[in-house]
Amino acid sequence: MVEHTLLVTGGATGIGLAFAERFLAAGHTVAICGRREDKLAAAKAKHPALVTFRADVASAADRVRLRDEALAALPELDTLVNNAGVQRRDRFRGATPSWDEREGEIATNFDAPVHLADLFLPHLLGRPSATLVNVTSGLAFVPAPFAPVYGATKAALHSFTMALRHHLANTAVRVVEIVPPMVNTDLGGVGLHDAGVPLAEFADAVMARYEAGELEIGYQFAETARKASREESDAAFARFCKMMPVD
Repeated sequence: MVEHTLLVTGGATGIGLAFAERFLAAGHTVAICGRREDKLAAAKAKHPALVTFRADVASAADRVRLRDEALAALPELDTLVNNAGVQRRDRFRGATPSWDEREGEIATNFDAPVHLADLFLPHLLGRPSATLVNVTSGLAFVPAPFAPVYGATKAALHSFTMALRHHLANTAVRVVEIVPPMVNTDLGGVGLHDAGVPLAEFADAVMARYEAGELEIGYQFAETARKASREESDAAFARFCKMMPVD
């Protein structure tokens, strides 16, 4: 087995931690980063082999610092998993979040993976085999009126991922997109995704297809959404709209 060295952003909880656990179990070296020291400490206590970095990827300065610290500690790093994400549920009328909150959602979900790709690619291109993973969403393919900014950032990240894959087609860097459905995590707030796909079920299914070499990996609703025709996408959007009627 070829051993890899990975960095997973947003890796202290949820989907990121589930991926980190599975990479560790497969014998790889895994680092995670996150904003909250307590969550990083809890992940480290559960999995002492994890390497941890505190970084808020919404901050450009933190992204540069993360690159410098990660490559200094892990010069063999060959895989970057852009997983960190923020989902805010709101309407563009009435009481709305501040611009700082909206900007933070955009920065985490889109600015960060683009910037981190830019920062890490010179190193990854020097490795004999490397992978860059972007975690998007089924909502990249079917707009969600209940999370308008989140869905838009994930659609943008999907577009960027496709273009980046073309740019790197003749290099040793593989570009992978993972497209989750609603998964039972605390994304967006505790309890909002309790009806989602069980986290372990989703992570196991994705890892099997990742190891098989697939480049775009969805699951359940997200698998259907990423393959949908325009008519099918519009029908799914109409169903979402019924869940959030206009006043």
